[in-house]
Amino acid sequence: MQIPVFTVDAFTNRPFCGNPAAVCLLGNDLGEDLHQKIATEMNLSETAFIRKLHPGDDFTKSSCFGLRWFTPANEVPLCGHATLAAAAVLFHIQKNTNSVLTFVTLSGELKARQVEDHIVLDLPLYLTYPQVLQEVEELIKAAVGDMIVQDLRYSPDTKKLLVRLSDAYERSVLEELQVSAQRFLSAEKTGKVKGLILTLKGDSSGKRKGHDFYSRYFAPWYGILEDPVTGSAHAVLSSYWSEQLGKKEMLAFQCSRRGGELKISLRDDGRVDIAGQIAIVLKGNLTF
Repeated sequence: MQIPVFTVDAFTNRPFCGNPAAVCLLGNDLGEDLHQKIATEMNLSETAFIRKLHPGDDFTKSSCFGLRWFTPANEVPLCGHATLAAAAVLFHIQKNTNSVLTFVTLSGELKARQVEDHIVLDLPLYLTYPQVLQEVEELIKAAVGDMIVQDLRYSPDTKKLLVRLSDAYERSVLEELQVSAQRFLSAEKTGKVKGLILTLKGDSSGKRKGHDFYSRYFAPWYGILEDPVTGSAHAVLSSYWSEQLGKKEMLAFQCSRRGGELKISLRDDGRVDIAGQIAIVLKGNLTF
């Protein structure tokens, strides 16, 4: 069997930056266990599988496809950067003729469209709620040590914990923070946290184009110590920072080693548009 496979760097326009995802185009049904084996073989934070929903579908002409995401360890219900990568393969490599693509996923229908040099994802917007420090104190300590935490929120829909560091800190403090995410597994006692977001208010004032907020994201529970740029985390961050800043249009930067930029626009229907650029770095075939 041969399966076309691509590696796409998402939320960047430069190769070897942003967040890499593998994208597989499935012309035929694939055995359930093979999805996980391929994702483990690709060994990226996510491998996306695009499948035809009907026998007559065509990657060039059809507008609706099935989409699943796998980490090297397991399937996940939502992945923004791999959705961006999947749309890029259809738009840029398959030359799909539709203005909007719809993906049927575990998180419902997700839409992607091209706007100039960005691909815009229509994602669910996840609300956060105040989190009692005592419940997660050991986890916070493992993540940031004695740093000052300004706010603590939890997103029950995504099982993500949002930790806002004090506004007194600069972006460089977040970038240089040494985090041993493997320690989170034993420090998290509640069983309800599956992802940890560290975030910091940005500097969007002044003449130079600034960022409204910064973040880093860790998910050792899914086998990902640190994810370079995370669309699903920004589906949580968007609602939080929109409320904090009183803004619906924001520019965000994820401060991983690779780094990536996301343009955010909250919609009136309770969802969020997250836009990013892409760089396609590999084209090939899986053969087995």
